[in-house]
Amino acid sequence: MYSTISVWQRLRRTPYQTVASLFMMFITLFVLGLFLLLVASSSALVGYFESKPQLTVFFSNDKDKASIDKFAEKLKSTDKVLSTKYVSKEEALAIYREQNKDDPLLLEMVTADILPASLDVSATSPKYLDEIYQSVRSEPGVEDVVFQKEVVDTLIVWASTVRKVGFIFVFFLILSTFFILLTSVSMKIANKKEEIEILRLVGATNWYIKKPFIKEGLLYGLAGATMAFVISFFLMLYLEPYADSFLKGVGSLKLVSAGSFTLLIWPLNLTLFLLLYLLLVACGLGIGFVGSLFASSRYLND
Repeated sequence: MYSTISVWQRLRRTPYQTVASLFMMFITLFVLGLFLLLVASSSALVGYFESKPQLTVFFSNDKDKASIDKFAEKLKSTDKVLSTKYVSKEEALAIYREQNKDDPLLLEMVTADILPASLDVSATSPKYLDEIYQSVRSEPGVEDVVFQKEVVDTLIVWASTVRKVGFIFVFFLILSTFFILLTSVSMKIANKKEEIEILRLVGATNWYIKKPFIKEGLLYGLAGATMAFVISFFLMLYLEPYADSFLKGVGSLKLVSAGSFTLLIWPLNLTLFLLLYLLLVACGLGIGFVGSLFASSRYLND
């Protein structure tokens, strides 16, 4: 009888519909997982570069530290500057030696006297960078200003584009999966028309009739989410050495979300991937439940 047939047996009886529904569910959730990881990583990168000094102001030798400190206080009083850091000639030499420690020839002729003192400036928001730059370059005693606005702006535009394009792509994939699931479940319901009529005659409720189809949709969601997570995890595991090389010098990137809750993006963090799995399962179960419920409700005219 219809009510005693297991979901697994019904899936085996319609293998092509099962494979099509499961494959689309997997593709959708796999792309969604990669999209979420990409958004998290790009947000972490943007946050990292935004937190670093975006302006480096180099001073002439006749600009003493007292004057530079006064200038730094003036910048901070505008509320557009987040922080400043004074780098003396000696500190500049130490940084130079560290950066070129593998090339002794570059260290022989360099002394602290020929290196300028500098001031690292971080803005409260990238939108203030150009204004700060115009203000700083006109300051007496300023020899040069290294402006990193282009780097931050490029990262912000890139991250924004990734979010928009990824969201649209994932939306259409979810829509496609929903309609494939809807078609698959509707065909299975149509094939069980006679058994459904018998169940109605013996007093079965609509919910009782819907349950096996809803369970089937949930199974698609759970299986698709698990497959998508496993492949995403091993893909990230494979790409981790390349990411470490690409992000060399940046350090462990951090993504801050939900208040003070902090996740490490690289190296791979199990907490992050556990959260990703739960999100994929929730999305998969949601798509499976809504699709199968809508298909069965439509047939039963609820």
